[in-house]
Amino acid sequence: MLLTGGGRAGVRPFRKDGGGPLDRRLPWPQQRRVLRRWRRTRPFWGGLLLILGVTELLLVPLSPLTVLVSLGLGGIAAIGIGIALVVAGLFLWFLPHTHHYVSVNALILSVLSFAATNLGGFLVGMLLGIAGSAMGFGWTPVPEDAEEDPAPPRVRDGQGTRTLAVLLPVVIVAGIVNGSPARAAPAPSIVAARTPPTITTTLFAPKGFIVAGVTKIPTADGPLKVMVLRMKAASLTDYALKTRDGGGELALGADTLDLSGSVTLYLTKFKGCIEGLLCLTFTPDRLPVPPLVPPFVFMTDVSAEQALVTSDSIVAGGLSLKASA
Repeated sequence: MLLTGGGRAGVRPFRKDGGGPLDRRLPWPQQRRVLRRWRRTRPFWGGLLLILGVTELLLVPLSPLTVLVSLGLGGIAAIGIGIALVVAGLFLWFLPHTHHYVSVNALILSVLSFAATNLGGFLVGMLLGIAGSAMGFGWTPVPEDAEEDPAPPRVRDGQGTRTLAVLLPVVIVAGIVNGSPARAAPAPSIVAARTPPTITTTLFAPKGFIVAGVTKIPTADGPLKVMVLRMKAASLTDYALKTRDGGGELALGADTLDLSGSVTLYLTKFKGCIEGLLCLTFTPDRLPVPPLVPPFVFMTDVSAEQALVTSDSIVAGGLSLKASA
C-alpha cells in the first residue's frame, strides 16, 4: 500500500499496532501484539541471552560428564553465578530502567565465570553472558512520542544493541592495545628470590584492563613458574610485605601503595575476594587468572606470594620498615 496525498511514494505507512500480513495468518494476533509491544519497551534480547548463558553454565557442571568436570568449586560457583545472572536477566525484563547498573554487574559475573565455572561453561556460557550484558547496556528506551511519528526511521527492533554486542570483542581488543602495557618478557638480568615474599592488602584496585598469563622467571635455584598480571596502574591499601628467604626477616608496610606505568606482577599464588563476594585462590597450575579482566574489578582481603614486581613509578604513603635477625 502506497501513501497518497503528500506522502512519499514507495514508503509503507507506520502502524501503531505493529501488525502486518503475518498477523492475519498466525493465531492469537492480539496476544502476540501485546507481547510484541511489551518486548519493545525493554532490553528483551539482552535478558534472554543472559538466561541462555545461565542454562549453559548450569548444564556443564550438572551434566553426567564426570570425566571432564566435577561439581566441587566449579559446580558451586556455577550455581551462584547462574542465580545472579538469572536475576540480572529478570531485572532487564521487568525493571528496564536499571539496565546500566545490572548490565555492568552481569558482565563482571560473566567474565568471572571463566575462572570459577569450568572455563565459563567451555566459553559458550561466558560469551552469551557478555553479549547479553552488552545488549542490555546499549539498549535505548523508545521515546514516548515515537508512535505518533508518521514516518519513523526504518531501524529494526534491537538493531543498535545487537551491533554493540557484535562490536564488543573489538572494543575489548582496542582497550588492551591502548590501555594496557605491551606484553614484554621480563628482563633476563632480573633474578627473583629463591622463596617469593608474602604480601597482604585489604584492597587491590587495578586501573585499566588486566592482561594475565603464565610464564617462567629466573631464580637462583632455576626457573620459577609464575602468573603474570599486566595493567596500567594499581592502588593497594594496608600493604604489607614479608620476606621468607635467608636467615633474617624483612617486613615492609605502607598505608597506601600506588603503582603506575607498565605495572607487571609476577605471582606464584594469588588469593582474595572478587568484589568482596567471591573468594578464590589462583595458582599457575591449578586455577590461573583469566586472560582478560575488566578494569572495574577489584579484590579485597588479598594475600599473595610475589616473586617480582616492576613498575615505572611506586608511591607509598605511611611507609614502615622492620628487620629482624
